[in-house]
Amino acid sequence: MPNRAQRNINLDLDLIRTFVTIVEAQNFTRAGERLGRSQSAVSLQMRRLEDQVGAVLLSRDPRHVVLTEAGEIFLPQARRLLRVNDEILAEVRGDDIEGEVRLGAPEDFATVHLPEILGQFARLHPKVSLTVTCDLTLHLLDKLREGQLDLALVKREPLGPDQGVRVWREPLVWVAADKSVLDAAPLAPLILAPSPCVYRKRAIAALEAAGRAWRCAYTSPSLAGQHAALRAGLGITVLPRDMAPPDLTVLGEAQGLPPLPDAEIALLRARAAVPTAAVRLGEYVLSALDRRHALHAAGA
Repeated sequence: MPNRAQRNINLDLDLIRTFVTIVEAQNFTRAGERLGRSQSAVSLQMRRLEDQVGAVLLSRDPRHVVLTEAGEIFLPQARRLLRVNDEILAEVRGDDIEGEVRLGAPEDFATVHLPEILGQFARLHPKVSLTVTCDLTLHLLDKLREGQLDLALVKREPLGPDQGVRVWREPLVWVAADKSVLDAAPLAPLILAPSPCVYRKRAIAALEAAGRAWRCAYTSPSLAGQHAALRAGLGITVLPRDMAPPDLTVLGEAQGLPPLPDAEIALLRARAAVPTAAVRLGEYVLSALDRRHALHAAGA
């Protein structure tokens, strides 16, 4: 008889879906509510999954759950398995999901990261109508609370477990037309989005902590407007490293600018019940960004 190490172990997709739901809800009770199961049933399913995997995936405390190192490795693969499972069933049954999904996202993130992902989702689910709203995070949060959005990708400081599911971590950099923008400038000229904006807050806080004087040289709610001001040499700004246009210059400590801590993008759902199509889109976005993270890590 083959021993356990020699047998093929088939992962239970129902257990995997429970694991992913716990991670997104950051709480066993809320996960149970979403799944229609009791907290004890959810806990039992997690123990069964960890037995199958042979590793502890979640670290629990009374307030929330945290992924272990094994859980961090397992999560993107778990999402991939669920996505493939759902796509196979939809194709075989011929009963694809349909309906409208209202997604909100910051303009820069939507411009750089979402077009390909949303295009792939639309091709897989042609009966789903996508409406994407680009706005500042505070406005997106208001729209989510008011029921105008089903899902929202928002910029945030690293916050507690109830502030959505982290989907992206962004290294931030200083950007300008060229290094001469700061020459003989007693006050660092900043190009900013209107308040409130995470990047605006980061730029000002970093300069003030470093004792570097600054002034607001240009304000625009539009990413295109900010880029135009940068190219005109009006000042400097903070952008995610992956979103810095190649024709602009990344500045740093050599120019007397302080380092910047990472920012985060989180996915939030409306508190009211969201349509199945919105749930599926949220899962697809998370899975796609997980894959993109893996590619970034592999290329680092």
